[in-house]
Amino acid sequence: MLLLLLPLSWLYCAVSSLRRKLYLSGFLQSVKADVPVVVIGNIVVGGSGKTPLLIALCEYVKLKGFKPGVVSRGYGGSFSGAKQLSDSDTAELVGDEPLMIYRRTGVPVVVSADRASAVAILLANNDCDVVFSDDGMQHYRMSRDMEIAVVDADRRFGNGLCLPAGPLRERETRLDDVDLVVYNGGSDTLASYSLQAVTLNKLGTDTERSLSDFKAGLEASKPIHAVAGIGNPSRFFKQLRSLDFEIIEHGYADHHHYQQQDFEGWAQDCIVMTEKDAVKCAGLELADAWYLQVEASFSEVLEAELAARLLPLLEQR
Repeated sequence: MLLLLLPLSWLYCAVSSLRRKLYLSGFLQSVKADVPVVVIGNIVVGGSGKTPLLIALCEYVKLKGFKPGVVSRGYGGSFSGAKQLSDSDTAELVGDEPLMIYRRTGVPVVVSADRASAVAILLANNDCDVVFSDDGMQHYRMSRDMEIAVVDADRRFGNGLCLPAGPLRERETRLDDVDLVVYNGGSDTLASYSLQAVTLNKLGTDTERSLSDFKAGLEASKPIHAVAGIGNPSRFFKQLRSLDFEIIEHGYADHHHYQQQDFEGWAQDCIVMTEKDAVKCAGLELADAWYLQVEASFSEVLEAELAARLLPLLEQR
């Protein structure tokens, strides 16, 4: 099967490379914004853990005195056109990742399949001095001032082939042209970050518990069902086990739309899910469901790279 897909893979890589060259040459026009646009993306399908990094970068620049906004495609949402998120929005309407970003950071978030239009709407309606794009490295109509490519240190680039024979959206050499490659996991000697567990928050409430308090309150005979509908569910399951939780794994496809029947037979048991899944499950009848809130912890190398590359870009505007 792989051999049959190779010609399509080569064609995909060639078309992707040609599109980029047409924009870089000026044959196709990118739309330039009045403030710096920073893309946090990747060259691999299936998720690399970039959303926690984007959330951390929003908090990082806010602490430096800047006012960030976010644009996203809104993948998985039903809304067409462009929309700025509000408190009443649902993941079904605007997508799970944008809603998670909005609720965690409180920064303005605009979703649209046309990210250049999303940037224009964001800046027209909000006082932002930097725009972070959630994904969009291949959306060249949106001009960008900095590209941060996220690489999953465990899975990296799969078989190294472009779609549909492999997981790559662009050739691995594309990373030679980005401003900063950041590894999700991996050595502290790299520009990397790790996801640190902070609290467990009860679904649909304001109740939160420290990890130690949560463990102390567990009933010994009650199983913990771990739920993850993300690009790499095994990473979440591995993290829970590293925290000494005994779990029953329930992995789903990325951006899975949860229904009550997904939990049939164990809806009354203790459930721990990702924060991304929690924004889609709040309306379900789950008696003892929690989500693990995590934060991206930067390596010293990444801290230095951000100080040397990102902050000067923002300060010069």
